[in-house]
Amino acid sequence: MARRDPRVDAYIAQSADFAGPVLEHIRAVVHAACPEVEESIKWRCPHFLYHGTLMCSMAAFKQHCSFGFWHRLEVVDAATKKGMGEFGPITSIGDLPDTKTLTAYVRKAMALNDAGNKKPRPPAASKPPPQLPADFAALLSKQLAARKTYVAFSPSAQREYVEWINEAKTDATRQKRIATALEWLAEGKHRNWKYQT
Repeated sequence: MARRDPRVDAYIAQSADFAGPVLEHIRAVVHAACPEVEESIKWRCPHFLYHGTLMCSMAAFKQHCSFGFWHRLEVVDAATKKGMGEFGPITSIGDLPDTKTLTAYVRKAMALNDAGNKKPRPPAASKPPPQLPADFAALLSKQLAARKTYVAFSPSAQREYVEWINEAKTDATRQKRIATALEWLAEGKHRNWKYQT
């Protein structure tokens, strides 16, 4: 990975007139504070990596820029967070901390990467079991084999059937899907059984 990525040059060149100087300033401070930094484009905006690990990123929008650290809570006091990124909407270099302070933040982020700190991934929110449509529930209650299979399925497998039925655009299609669902459930099949190996 290149230290300076030409895609970042292109990103800055395509940004709004006010954003170019802001992004170039951030880029210069990060490179001066961390000579080993590498640039990349991730999630469609410039990111800075140190020893292969994300360290900070910047982005330009129509009316403001943002700059933030991957380990935001450990690098910058959480109380300073004003919006996107740690420094709120940035419209000029004056909206950023001075160069000495930014350099200290970058070095703190480097130390965290050196220490092997990994940003924990938030646990996935579990979805509740799907709400059975009344017409499907009424027919399901009359077919023991289909009901037994449905109840034994995980909530996500149940949801596949419910969503498929609810997505029908016409009543005729809905009734056909309900009949097919009952048939497949009676046979112990998942909604996408054709694609399972």
